[in-house]
Parts: sequence; C-alpha cells; structure tokens
Amino acid sequence: MTLPPPVSPAPVTDTSDILPDDLIAPATEIFDIAAVRAQVFAALPSEGGEGAVRTSVVKILGEASRQSRETIAREFARQPHNAFPVTHAYTWVTDGLVRICFDVATQHLHRNPTPTKGERLSVLAVGGYGRGEMAPFSDVDLLFLTPHKITAWAESVIESMLYMLWDLKLKVGHASRTVKDCLRLGAEDFTIRTAMLEHRYLIGHKPLADELEDKLWSDLFKGTERAFVAAKLEERSERHRKHGLRYVVEPNVKEGKGGLRDLQSLYWITKYVHHTDDTEDLVRLGVFRPEEYRTFYRAEEFLWATRCHMHLAAGRAVEQLTFDMQVEVADRMGYTDRGGRRAVEWFMQDYFRHATSVGDLTRIFLTSLEAEQQKDAPLLLRMFKRGPNVKDGYEVVHNRLAIVDPIAFLSDKINLLRFFEEGLRTGLLLHPDAMRLVKANLHLIDEDMRGDREAQRIFMDLLLKHGNPERSLRRMNELGVLAAFIPEFEPIVAMMQFNMYHSYTVDEHTIQCIGNLSQIEHGDLVEDLPVASSILREGVNRKVLYTALLLHDIGKGRDEDHAVLGAQIARKVAPRLGLSKQESATVEWLVRYHLLMSDMAQKRDIADPRTVRDFAKAVQTRERLDLLTVLTVCDIRGVGPDVWNNWKAALLRALYRQTRRGLEDGMEALNRENRGNEAKKALREALSDWDAKALRTETGRHYESYWQGLHVTAHEVFAKLLRDIKDDEIKIDIHPDEDRDATRACFALQDHPGIFARLAGALSLVGANVVDARTFTSKDGYATAAFWIQDADGSPYEEARLPRLREMIRKTLMGEVRPREAIEQRGKLKKREQAFKVPTSISFDNEGSDIYTIIEVDTRDRPGLLYDLTRTLSESHVYIVSAVIATYGEQVVDTFYVKDMFGLKYFTPSKQKMLERKLREAIAAGAQRAGGVSAARRADAGTRKHWHPKTEERTRGPALPCLLAGPQSHQEWFTPVPD
Repeated sequence: MTLPPPVSPAPVTDTSDILPDDLIAPATEIFDIAAVRAQVFAALPSEGGEGAVRTSVVKILGEASRQSRETIAREFARQPHNAFPVTHAYTWVTDGLVRICFDVATQHLHRNPTPTKGERLSVLAVGGYGRGEMAPFSDVDLLFLTPHKITAWAESVIESMLYMLWDLKLKVGHASRTVKDCLRLGAEDFTIRTAMLEHRYLIGHKPLADELEDKLWSDLFKGTERAFVAAKLEERSERHRKHGLRYVVEPNVKEGKGGLRDLQSLYWITKYVHHTDDTEDLVRLGVFRPEEYRTFYRAEEFLWATRCHMHLAAGRAVEQLTFDMQVEVADRMGYTDRGGRRAVEWFMQDYFRHATSVGDLTRIFLTSLEAEQQKDAPLLLRMFKRGPNVKDGYEVVHNRLAIVDPIAFLSDKINLLRFFEEGLRTGLLLHPDAMRLVKANLHLIDEDMRGDREAQRIFMDLLLKHGNPERSLRRMNELGVLAAFIPEFEPIVAMMQFNMYHSYTVDEHTIQCIGNLSQIEHGDLVEDLPVASSILREGVNRKVLYTALLLHDIGKGRDEDHAVLGAQIARKVAPRLGLSKQESATVEWLVRYHLLMSDMAQKRDIADPRTVRDFAKAVQTRERLDLLTVLTVCDIRGVGPDVWNNWKAALLRALYRQTRRGLEDGMEALNRENRGNEAKKALREALSDWDAKALRTETGRHYESYWQGLHVTAHEVFAKLLRDIKDDEIKIDIHPDEDRDATRACFALQDHPGIFARLAGALSLVGANVVDARTFTSKDGYATAAFWIQDADGSPYEEARLPRLREMIRKTLMGEVRPREAIEQRGKLKKREQAFKVPTSISFDNEGSDIYTIIEVDTRDRPGLLYDLTRTLSESHVYIVSAVIATYGEQVVDTFYVKDMFGLKYFTPSKQKMLERKLREAIAAGAQRAGGVSAARRADAGTRKHWHPKTEERTRGPALPCLLAGPQSHQEWFTPVPD
C-alpha cells in the first residue's frame, strides 16, 4: 500500500501544492487547497479582530469540508470496497484544513516577518493521521514542534489554529513540545513513542521537523527494538483481553482481536525494526510470502472499508460493529440475501475470515522477530534448556514444534495430520513456519487421503486420544486443514448467526462444544454437571459422541432445516471417518434430533406425563438417551458464556431422570394416577405435624392436574397459604431459589377470570422475566398460581428487592395499578436490537397433552409480551393452566396449556383461527409500541414459516418433530420423581 505523498507548505500566494493521485476522486475535486486558500484570504475581514477572522475562515472552510466529505461519501458509495483511496482522501482534506489554518494564523493573525531562532514552529501529523489513514471521523492528532521553550508568538499561533479546527468540529488531539521533550517523553512512554514513530511533516519550519526525524532514530529508536516489540506485544495482549476474541458476534473493528490495531502493530514494528513503512518490503525481507502479503492487503482493505462505512452510517466515530450497524454496513457494501442466509450473515462471515487472517499474519510476523532475536523467547524456553523429545522429522525451535525438512515432510501427505498429532502428544505450540507450510499445501489433502485408514485413525485420535481436542481442532480450523479434510465443514467456517443468542461463529461454537465434552470427561465439571458426568463415567461410545458433536451444526446456513440436512451430511461423513455402519446410524440420529431434548426441556411441560412418554418413544433406547443428554448439555454450554444456568440444568436433569425411569421401568410408571398418589404421599410426609382432618381437607381440595404439575415443595407452600384463607384475602409467598437461578412466587386467592393475566402483568411491571408459570383452581374455588421469575440480568431476585415486588403485585391484584396502561409506558427496544427479524409463528397442538390444547407462540421478545398474550387469551375466555417461557436472545417461545370455558380442547379450526388472529393483533400492537420491526412484519399473518429459536433458520410445521406431537419443559423441582 502506498501512502499519499507529503504536500509541501506554501505561502499564501503559492499554488504549487503537490496533488496526490491515489484518492477516491481527483484531489482538486475533493479539496482544492490552493483555491480554498485563495478564497479564505480574499474574504478575510479588515475589522472585528480575531473573532471575526475565525468566523470568516470557519465559514468558508466548513463549507469546503462539507462538500469534500459529500464527494468522498458519494464516490465511496459507488466503490464501497475501495477503502485506501477513501482513507487517503480524508487525510488530504484534513491536511488542507490544517495548512490553511496555519497560514491564516501566521500570515494574518500573528504575522512575524522577522522571527528569531526561537520563534520557529513546525506542525506535524502523528498517530493514524500521521500514517495518512483516516476514517470519516478519526481523531486529528497534531504535534506542534518548537526549537526551545514555547514563545508567546508560537503559543498564539497554536491557540488560533486550535480554535479554528475545533470550530470546524474536528476532534483534535495536540501536544506542544521541543525536540528534547519528544525524546524525553518518548523514552518514558511507549504510546508517545509510537505516535512519534508515525509523524508526518505538514507545514511550518521544515528543518525543525528534519531534526526531530534524525534525533528520534539516532537517540531514541536505535538499540531499543527489543523493548519496543515487547511493549507492543504486551499492549496487544491487554487489548485482546479487554475487547475479546475475534469470534465474538459484535466485534470491535479497531481494537478487537484480528482488527485494525493488530495490523497497525505490524506497521509499527516493521518501521521500528526494519526501518521501512512500506509493507511490501516485508515480502522482500522474507517475512511474508507474496500470497500472504496479498491476504494481508485484502484484510486491511476490508477492515478499513468496514470502519469507514460504520462512521458514515453513524455520523460519528464508532468502532463497535453492533447488530444494527452490521445490517447497515452489509447493505452499504453491497451484500444481498442468498442461499437461505441474510446479507448481514454473508458480510459477517467475510469479516471473521479476514480477522482470522490477520491473526495468522500477526503470528507469522512475530515469529520472524523471534528468529532475529528481536523479541524475548517464551518463558518456558528460558526455564528449560531442553524441550520434550519429538519424533523423527521434527525439532523444537523456540519451544515450538518445527519441521526439519519441508521436502521430506511433504513427501507423505498424511504428515499434514501427523503434525497436529505430534503437537498434542508433546504439548508443544506449533511453529508458525510449519503452519505456513501446512497452509500452503492444503491441496495435498485429497479424496485419496480422506479415505486413507491411517488418516482416519489420526483424525479420530486427535478427538479421542490426547485429551485436548479443542486445541488441535481450533488450529486445524484456522489453517484450513479441518475444512480440507472434511469439505462439508467449509461452509460453516466463520459463519455468523445473526441473533442475540449465539456468542460465537458456527465453527467456533462447534469447537467450544467439543471442549466442553473434553472437560466433562476429565472430571472438571462434576459439581456443575452431575448427570452428564455420571453418564460418561458409566461409559458411552466416545467415537459416536465426539463425531456427532463435530457434525451437529454442519448443515447450517442453507435454506432448509439444518438438523435434517446435517443428518444427511453425517450419513456420508461418519463412515469416511472410520465409523461402523451402526455407529454412523447413531451419529445420523443424534445430528437429526440434536435439538430434541433442548426443545422438550425448555418449551414443553415435563410435569405432564404425556411429554415424557412422547420423548421416551422418540429416544427409544437408554444408549440414545445418554448420548443425547451429553450432546445437549455440551451444545447449550457452547452457545455463549451466559447461556447455561441452573434453570436449564434442572430442566434437563428432570427430563433425563423421568425418561430413564420410563425406559427402564416401563411407561406405566409415568401415568397420571401413580404420580398423583406419589405426590399426595410426599405431602403427608412433609406435613406430618398437621392433624388428620387438615391433611384430608388439603389432599381432597385439588384436582389431579395439581398433583401432577408441581413438586412437593410447592404443594407444601400452597397448603400453608390456603389453610384458613379468607374469601377476600390474597396470600403471597416469594422465595429465592438460587439452585435454579430463579425466584419462586406463589399466590393463593379466590379464582376469577383473567387471574393469570393480572399476575403476569404485575410481574411485568416490576421488570420480572417469567421463565415458567402454572395456575390451578381448587374444588372450593381458590386459584393457586406459581411463577418462576428472574430479574433483568437473568438472576434470582435479591432478598432486599422482594418487599417492593410483593407490594407492586398486591397493588395490581387489588386494582390500584392497571397493568395494561402501565406497561404501555415502559421503554422501547434498544437500537442495536431493532435489526432482528423474528417472524411470528402460532401453532395449536392437541396431541401433545391428554387433556389440554398446547398453544405455542414463537415471536420477538419484548417487555410486557407475556402479559399481552395472557390478557388476550383471558379476554377470549381461554383458561390457562400453565405457561412455559423459553427465551433465545431476541426470540421467545411462549407455550400455553389451555382449555376452553367448558374444560375442553380447542379442536375447531374456526376457533383456532380466531385465537390466532387476536394473538397476532396483540403482538403487532405491542411491537409498534416497543419500536423495531414493523407490526405488519411481526404479525406475519399469512405464513406458517418461523425461525428456529436456536438457529434462526426457516423450518416448516411444528417446532418439535411431529413424531413427538407433545409438550416439554420444566424441572425436577416440579415433579415428584425420585432420583
């Protein structure tokens, strides 16, 4: 990349400014410095003092700047990927503004025809501006250089310049120093040293700038290369810790891993160590190969284009590529929806691939510095004189596994896999030169190699044998080996899922899942995951489990159900990895139904025996149940750092234990009568201090569904609330349940229509997120309602907040607060969340429960949604027995178990359509209040398509496989099932 040539300063009458030829448009069309300078000086007022002069100057320069920026933006819109001419164009405009302001300050405001030796002033650009790379709203960093202590004249010039630049709305960072100051401060602070490394002369006394250049290299930079490199590496590590990995879904384009700052670090170190600011010299110096340099160039161009579009879209300097900004930038850069994926997902996949390339190039460059001993060797190398023994053909260089003879290595293409096996066996890091060799020869991984039994063995050993599969898979993925060995994996490399649920790209999510499995196997998560740990301890087919996890999301990104497509892919890939016919069939089943247990646990009521029976029929065997349970745990934990919690753990544990009981003891063990009798027996034991009459009253006042739907702990709470309750009394028990990351709120009061909706409204008003709810009516006319709630952070409510919670609920139930009116005044959706499209899907299921109709509403989450839905159902005379709420980022699936006013299911299609219409109207009205996606789009009235809550891929039909036709969700807390 070639920077625009420096422009020589000129007096007012001189128009010989050198015009750069690498801008997005001709330099004079963007900003004609000579013409604007002449216009400025022609308009200078003769009266009114400095204020009038500045006003005149700023008016002309402001208009010239505005027109210049419009020209750049217009041309950039026509060439949205042509970043470098844009960054140079903004630099050219800024140079013009600074130079003209200097001329006005020195030639008009503070004329000094006969300056003394101490009254010399040179203006330099430093930092990114000094390098000549500017985004639309980049900072303007200036160094005002004087020979000695600053004089009154120089101080006046600097002050006048700054006022004009500030009035032009430029964000100016500035420092006034002597050459000695620069050397002293640069020696103390590497940030200052780096800024001065990239200084560029703009205007003023040129010999002074030349003196600084000479002194910096002779007195400051020379001999301090190792210290500078170490400082930049430490700064880079700290930046990555602060701004996260390159896989996070809202990356920082400037500061994040694989971002522009990493590339700029290469510039700095290159200039400091090799005394050149031309990155093409890195090829001549042997640091990069020509193809690597081209990758470097393309990555930098893409990142700069992205950053410039972000600035233009926001109208200010922004560096975080937030969800709403991703959509805008993808559109500006010309991406379109295709192949079942949104334009923004294609854009972000390109982004992550470029970010990965930047990481590879950085690693290569830093290793070359190690070889030149410019950088300290790793700590381990300094601690141990001798590294581990390695097999023939390998050696240890700087504590990294290196290849002795590249030609001999490449003579056997299976060595491309053996290299990673040796790395895991020895625990050594891989030498970047060796990784470069592997990456440059991926063409050797062909069909013959994929079908080779030895290659299959090595690959499976990488997963199963050495104890750290995550490490090898991540490096293989970054180098392209994984996609070369399993070509079906290539489409999901760096694939971003545009939702708020997933924190990683699809390939990184897959690797995180396998890392989770390895941790469980090693016994690191026994306390957190007792069931999964015990399953692995008892023994499963590890080959099947690891392969299924590797392939479970391989079908993503297509215009069909990724689980169905993934199963088809697994049918071909599993045998190619050396699995038997039976093992391959199990892998295919696991991939096809890898969402089944998660959906059942989070979207259906597992207190309903029908749910567990249907799930058991789908799973069929204990082996499949064990494998699917572990896979589900690893999958959910691999979604993001805050997705897994005790609530989900409890739901999965309950479903696993009940299903295992049904498979081992027979389905009759799960029938309603048995569970009801067990529940009553458990309550009698819990209330052993009650007299027989009171116990008979309590056990006789409830219908069967009450006994099946709650755990004995809740039965005990309700028994105490109902004892001696008065007709007009409302009793409330709110209790933190940290073991399940929720707060349990139990209510007992006289039953009346709409009670469920009013309770939901009361909880919405205090900002509570309902994760589960159920209500029952006793034979003597009392309602018993249980809600499990979390605060806005997904945590149980603290004890100190419970009194306000109780008081607000009481006011709402007593009619002092009207939930509908109060909720309408609640906040809007955040801007970054408004880019998400979640079409609404509403389904009616009469097969999933023996006695209830299941209404599933899949739509955009927002404050007050549950209240809107329950109020709509109540106003339609629908009796809500329970509600299960599953939230997936911006998407929510609310499932209601209901009956009509006569206690019957909703079989009539006309009644179903009427309810669906009313629910869609309520969703659309609430969406309009909250902002974001339009009401018409949210209502989505004419389609049955919906986005799967975990993948956001279009599917058809019910959210659960039709072979289940049944409910799901809840935890062992609800159901009296022994361990």
